[in-house]
Amino acid sequence: MKIYFVRHGKDDDSYRGGWSNMDIIEEGHRQAKLLSEYLFDNKEQYNIKHIISSDLVRTMSTASYISQKLSIPIIQDPKIREMNNGDLAGMLNKTAEEKYPGLYFNTLDMDEKYPNGESPVEFYTRIENWFSNLMVDYGSGNDNVLVVTHSGVINIIYYLINNMEWSNKTNPFRVSNCSVHILDSVSKKFECENMICW
Repeated sequence: MKIYFVRHGKDDDSYRGGWSNMDIIEEGHRQAKLLSEYLFDNKEQYNIKHIISSDLVRTMSTASYISQKLSIPIIQDPKIREMNNGDLAGMLNKTAEEKYPGLYFNTLDMDEKYPNGESPVEFYTRIENWFSNLMVDYGSGNDNVLVVTHSGVINIIYYLINNMEWSNKTNPFRVSNCSVHILDSVSKKFECENMICW
């Protein structure tokens, strides 16, 4: 069985992301539409049976294109949201820099929380637990699953699969908007060469 991890389409990077409920921008919609068409044109190869998506607007918008094209319903899962950046979610970068100068994901201590948000270790544990449950639920079956989520989530899964120690200060893997990262559930390896970017 294969699990296809997809990052949402491009959003407005002049705002802080995290738990922001802002939608993807026009370019992101174009990316998501192209991806959905590609997956439809190659549906025999990908053989997707389930679509799971973070419930944030930017992921649901992306997943909706794929869902409609493949006629597969979306299972919404808040556990695969990006890191909870609390009060900074959806805030203009300029405003965030004024209100919270020097506060970024990679400046937090591992157990330090965003204001009214979560800490990097809480984020990591949430994704680690979710991924473990996903492998129990789908890992031994034959139904391929597409997961629409966020770059931070996919990065943690890369670290988990490669048995690497993760922190908010480690170098991230490249996860472009609407890229596809193919995980073989048997070999527990990513097929990075099949990553698709728009």
